[in-house]
Amino acid sequence: MEFGFTTAAYVVAAILFILSLGGLSGQESAKRAVWYGIVGMALAVAATLIGPGSGYWLLSVLMIIGGGLIGYQLATKVQMTQMPELVAAMHSLVGLAAVIVGYIAHIEIARLIELVATSGPDFDRSSQGVFAGLLLKKTVTEMNILRVELFLGVFIGAVTFTGSVIAYGKLAGRVNTAAAKLPGGHMLNAGAASLSLLCLIWYFNTGGFFPLFIMTLAALFIGYHLIMGIGGADMPVVVSMLNSYSGWAAAAIGFSLGNDLLIVVGALVGSSGAILSYIMCKAMNRSFVSVILGGFGGPAGEQMAVEGEQVAIDADGVATALNEADSVIIIPGYGMAVAQAQQAVSQLVTKLRAQGKNVRFAIHPVAGRLPGHMNVLLAEAKVPYDIVMEMDEINDDFPNTDVAIVIGSNDIVNPAAQDDPNSPIAGMPVLECWKAKQVFVSKRGQGTGYSGIENPLFFKDNTRMFYGDAKQSLEALLPKID
Repeated sequence: MEFGFTTAAYVVAAILFILSLGGLSGQESAKRAVWYGIVGMALAVAATLIGPGSGYWLLSVLMIIGGGLIGYQLATKVQMTQMPELVAAMHSLVGLAAVIVGYIAHIEIARLIELVATSGPDFDRSSQGVFAGLLLKKTVTEMNILRVELFLGVFIGAVTFTGSVIAYGKLAGRVNTAAAKLPGGHMLNAGAASLSLLCLIWYFNTGGFFPLFIMTLAALFIGYHLIMGIGGADMPVVVSMLNSYSGWAAAAIGFSLGNDLLIVVGALVGSSGAILSYIMCKAMNRSFVSVILGGFGGPAGEQMAVEGEQVAIDADGVATALNEADSVIIIPGYGMAVAQAQQAVSQLVTKLRAQGKNVRFAIHPVAGRLPGHMNVLLAEAKVPYDIVMEMDEINDDFPNTDVAIVIGSNDIVNPAAQDDPNSPIAGMPVLECWKAKQVFVSKRGQGTGYSGIENPLFFKDNTRMFYGDAKQSLEALLPKID
């Protein structure tokens, strides 16, 4: 009866998670999708607590309350600008949990094997708990398969843990965002992967602790070195890729524990993260294999020199151009998030549309440092969904646009992607805003941005630099819009 109830609850929870994932594909359905996920997770936790093998109620409840309080504090205090690094930090916890659960399962297997060997025929199998009971029913072949599942769960979890920690450091600005590898970097990665494979064979044949431990160290190194070798321009892909890794780690541990819901949810997260990573790599004209291998390959040679100078403009000049324009395209980037300027942007749009101007947003697939980052910010500022356009929908409209406003973007509007074959972003599809009649770039200063790549857009004849904090600059601009 207990198994039946838990299984049914897990099925319902899995359906809710699928509905949640599907609803997140649209801004209008996202809020409802989040509630599907909340209800699904609450049902899954409740079914686990009262299902077979339940126990340690006080400890379980205390852990849930503690985790809930920490989650609440994070949700209320973390700014939208910190969401990318928060997501990376959450991925690291999933990876660490997979490693810990894997080691606990290994210890339990070793304990039972020793107990069976020393107890003889009178051993009471029913007294060992649900998980142990399931283990004791397995054949030799099934136990070997279980070892492989456990090994893979720990391996993927360890890679995810250190990789996510480094991704968090890069996104938070605590680790150098430039790609960095040790001498012979790719050979080191290959050597660590080969060592892990040898440890798998060793563990498969012996079930000992030592090969599992050596593999864990090698996997921790792989996660660290892979993400260190990926530059800032590719970090949005890294976030979605680590999301995929965390899902596969959960699925592998689900097989080890015999937990159907972990398997289903892990597979959902793993496959959706992998698909998103592939889509983003395609949007950036990146090799998916290259990115997941830590930036293998890439353009060689010296980048083209940027000539000219950046010409500044003040709020009066921008206001004059906007008042005279008929069509305006706004391109938001991470700088808008840092300045928390989305509300000021929304007010500017409201004023311009009240004058009958055609105002739209152009969103690049990798704008910001997290997939969908700009869409979330604009939705938070109550910008109408129908004027938020994807790159493929709006890129051809720039030649017929009077004014393009770039707010805190760099790589996604960099013409070097098309003009310089030696640029680190060579071949990446970008928003061709330089084709508009006038381009205004809201930027703090003359820095090169997150990825460290100079942008020729800032030096073009039809571009003017609107220097300053984006929020303050836009607030100074708003009263000047008729």
